[in-house]
Parts: sequence; structure tokens; C-alpha cells
Amino acid sequence: MTILLSFLLLAAGLAMLLFGGDLLVRGASALARVLGISELVIGLTVVAFGTSAPELAVNVLAAWEGRGEISFGNIIGSNIANIGLILGISAMIRPLSIQGQVIRRELPMMLLATIATVVMALDAPLRGQAAADFDRSDGLIMLLLFGVFLYYTVAQVLTDRQSDAINVESGEFLARVAPDGGRASLPVSAMLTLAGLALLVIGGRVTVDQASALALAFGVPEVIVGLTLVAIGTSLPELVTSVFAVCRGQSDLAVGNVIGSNIFNLLFILGTTAVLRPIPVPDGGFFDLNWMTGLSLILVPMVLTTSRRIMRHEGSILLIAYVVFVGWRVAQVVGAE
Repeated sequence: MTILLSFLLLAAGLAMLLFGGDLLVRGASALARVLGISELVIGLTVVAFGTSAPELAVNVLAAWEGRGEISFGNIIGSNIANIGLILGISAMIRPLSIQGQVIRRELPMMLLATIATVVMALDAPLRGQAAADFDRSDGLIMLLLFGVFLYYTVAQVLTDRQSDAINVESGEFLARVAPDGGRASLPVSAMLTLAGLALLVIGGRVTVDQASALALAFGVPEVIVGLTLVAIGTSLPELVTSVFAVCRGQSDLAVGNVIGSNIFNLLFILGTTAVLRPIPVPDGGFFDLNWMTGLSLILVPMVLTTSRRIMRHEGSILLIAYVVFVGWRVAQVVGAE
């Protein structure tokens, strides 16, 4: 009964995270439009960051409580799920076309962020220290790289306002959020924003506590729960956004959404979390980092083909790779007992 209750509470916490993130984006977008902020700025900030709000809430609270394994598992697991699970399922529904700016801008930055993350995890062992971690200096470097990426993105979007995927996605989102042109009152917009923040905080606390409780109940490391249940749960916004985009025939948005989320997870969320409190690399963590790097590198030959599409059979390869990863990590824990 205790385990069932923990599962139910974890599901409730994830639901609050997802609903809170949606409310936050809707409220903040409406509030920005009431204050006269342009759609371009909203698209580059609120909309672009909105789907990663659940990961940010979980990791900040986990770091605050000293549960670094959950933070590590959630961030790395989300990135692995984004490529293997979300891109895999999306490509199997319909081949994914790749826009030019994804190849020029997002994909190189995702590869740089991924490789930088692995190097930072290795710096402590290379210095002769026993424990590997992401310390505050690593976090500051990640935030600096994120600032460079954001600056470069803004510069690129300003030179090509009409065709950039961020503008297309933000315009469609704002049309759904505020079909009346965003004339919601200031108090209503502020209340939606505060309600979203409150749900994120409460949902994050419940999710972290129940993930730790389930790990204790099953006798597995917290990182395993973070890599699987929590990572998949907090990646649901990206999954829903990508699948809906593919069904509407906008597969380029699905790819940009996933790659952008991976950049945000590594540089901003991991960077912010490491600045708050160093994140240790748990046992088996380098296996997770290497798998994330491998999946990221697999995308290169897929997107650089002449057709610039991720085909259905390639999507099945990504999905199989994700299933193998989860199965292997669980088997490692079972075999160690």
C-alpha cells in the first residue's frame, strides 16, 4: 500500500508540475502582452523556456534538499528520453524534416553542451580527486555558455524574423493562449503566473519526496528513479508538443523543440543547480553520460543526409536505443543486489 501510495503521489506531483508549467507560460505570456512586450521577446523567453519548467523545479528543490542523484538522473535522463523516446516516436509517426537553422545553430550547440558536460564530469578524476561532480565553477561555465547561445539565437532570429522556427512556434502558441489578442487584465495574468509558480513548487516538492521514497522502497539508487520515472514525467511537455507538431505536419518544430530542450537542460538547469549545490556523478553516471553523448552524435549523420530528414527506420533505432538503455540500467542495479 505504501508503494502504491508513493506511485500515486508521484503521479500527482508530476501532474502538478505539468499543469503548473502550463499555467506559468500562459500567465507570463499574457502578462507580457499586457505590458506591451513583443511576441519575439516572448517567444525567446517565456515560450522557449516554458516546457522545461518542470525539470527546473524538480532540480532546484532536489539540490536544495541535497538529493543530487535525483537532479543528475532527471537532467541526463530527460536528455536521453528527448532523443531516444520523443524523437524516436515522432519520427515513427512521420519522417522529421530538419530546418537549416537547426543544423547551423541548435545542433552544434547541443553537441558542444553535451561534450562540455562530459569533460566537466571528468575534471575531478583527472585532478586526482576520488569523487566526480559538477561543482559551482562548472555551473558558472555552463551558464556562461547558455548566455552565449541565447545571444547568438537572438541575433539570428532578429536577422530572419519570418522563417525562424522560434517565431513560428511562439506565434502559434500565443494564438492558442490568447485568441482574443492577449487582452486579459493585469490581475488575471498575474494570478495565473503566481498559481503556476505555486503548483511548480508544490509539485516539485512532492515529486522529489516520492521519488526518494520509491527508491528507498525498492532498494535502488535515487538516480535510477530520476533517470526513468521522473525524467519521463518531466519530459511529457516536450513529448506532447513534438507529437502534436508532427501530426500538424510541422515536424521541423518537433526537432527544434527537442534539441532546444536538451541545450536548456544541460546549460541552464544543470548550470543553475550546480551553482546552488554541487551535483555528484553517481555510480554508473558515466555510463549515462556516454549514452547521452552517443545518442546526440547519432543525430549528426541523420540530419546531414541529402534529404535532411529523420526517417521512420531511424526513429525506430532511436527508440530501441532508449529501451536498451533503460533495460541495461535496471539490470545493472538488479545484478548488483
